[in-house]
Amino acid sequence: MSAAATSPETTPGPSENRRIVLLRHAKADWPEVPDIERPLADRGRKDAPVAGRRIAGMGISPDLTLCSTAARTRETWKLVVHELPQRPKTVYEDRLYEASLGELIALLNETPDDVKDLMVIGHNPGMHALADALAGAADADALARMQRKGFPTAAIAVVGFHGSWKSVEHGVGKLLDYWTPHE
Repeated sequence: MSAAATSPETTPGPSENRRIVLLRHAKADWPEVPDIERPLADRGRKDAPVAGRRIAGMGISPDLTLCSTAARTRETWKLVVHELPQRPKTVYEDRLYEASLGELIALLNETPDDVKDLMVIGHNPGMHALADALAGAADADALARMQRKGFPTAAIAVVGFHGSWKSVEHGVGKLLDYWTPHE
C-alpha cells in the first residue's frame, strides 16, 4: 500500500490518535454465480448509502479505504463513497476476501503512518472478529449493541487507538461507535 501525499503539517505522527472504520458489505443477493461475484440485493443498494451518511455524520472522512475485491464490497463502497465529504484513496485488496483475524491485523499493520482514519470494507466473520479483538475498551452502549446484534450487513464499528499502525494488535483500541441500518 502506498500512502496518499500529505503536507508535513498534516501528516500524523506515529503516536497520533487514529480511527478504524469497519464496514461489512451491504446485503447481497444469491444468484447462481461464484460467491466472490455476488452483487448487492435491493435492500443492500438501499442500506449502503445510509451507511455512508452515517459515517459522514460521525465526522469521519477516511484518508484511505481498503476494500475487498468481491463484487458486493465494491458495490457497497461505490454507494457509500458518494455520501462522504471527500473521496479517499482506495485500495482494492484481494487479501480481505475470506481473511482470518490474523490476516486482517497484518493488513492494518501495513497501513502507512500518514493515514489517520482508515476504512475497511469486508466480510463476516472477519469484520466482527476484528472489531471485537481490537476493542480492549468500549463505550458501554456500543458494546452492548454489538453483542446483541452481532455484525449484520452494512454494520459499522469505529475503533479508536493511539499509536502507529504497526502497533495494532488485540485489545489496542476502544470501540467508539457501533451502528446497523436496521436498529
